[in-house]
Amino acid sequence: MTVPYADFSDVTPVYVPTGFYSNIGKRLLDIALVVISLPVVVPLLVLILGITALDGGKPLYVQRRIGRGGREFLCWKVRTMVHDADRVLDDLMRRDPEVAHEWRERQKLSCDPRITAFGRLLRRTSLDELPQLWNVLNGTMSLVGPRPFTPDQRQIYAGGRDSAAYYALRPGLSGLWQISRRNAGSFAERVRYDEEYGRHLTLAFDLWILFSTVSVVLSATGI
Repeated sequence: MTVPYADFSDVTPVYVPTGFYSNIGKRLLDIALVVISLPVVVPLLVLILGITALDGGKPLYVQRRIGRGGREFLCWKVRTMVHDADRVLDDLMRRDPEVAHEWRERQKLSCDPRITAFGRLLRRTSLDELPQLWNVLNGTMSLVGPRPFTPDQRQIYAGGRDSAAYYALRPGLSGLWQISRRNAGSFAERVRYDEEYGRHLTLAFDLWILFSTVSVVLSATGI
């Protein structure tokens, strides 16, 4: 099964499954896999947070995201940027129109000076997202689903066109967009991947995405 650069030019209205797996099985899988991973994840996360805190800042970063049903929730990550990251970004966008355009288009920078050396390593391996396992446990996220966006990004997401798939599902720690495009494409393209995922939501598809995520993480292609 391969869909790394799927063609979404003829996207049809999304169909979100309503069977046993999407309503119950998916949640049971999330809880089981997270609990099984805790003996490895907890010591690793303690080490990562300790190293991150060496610069004197808070090691955890929390941000409001839009979740299932359009409800906001607190999304947890390991801090990967300098303390005054927002100010640095504002200054960069004022000085460089190309940076401003890239941020508006992708909501990220290919060469982001705000990211610390250790933070860059965490992002390349996606280890900065380990705290989101707590979000999976508390039910605000799933291991697989749409990539969560912030409230102020809602109008950018698909040009303001709400996706039925996004709001019908829990946002994911990983998902079809992450393993397919990773650093390529615009922010608004995510809606097409979310709708594609919603149409094909099954246990087999989720397991394939999880196995593909491991491959992507090991290849360290994130930023």
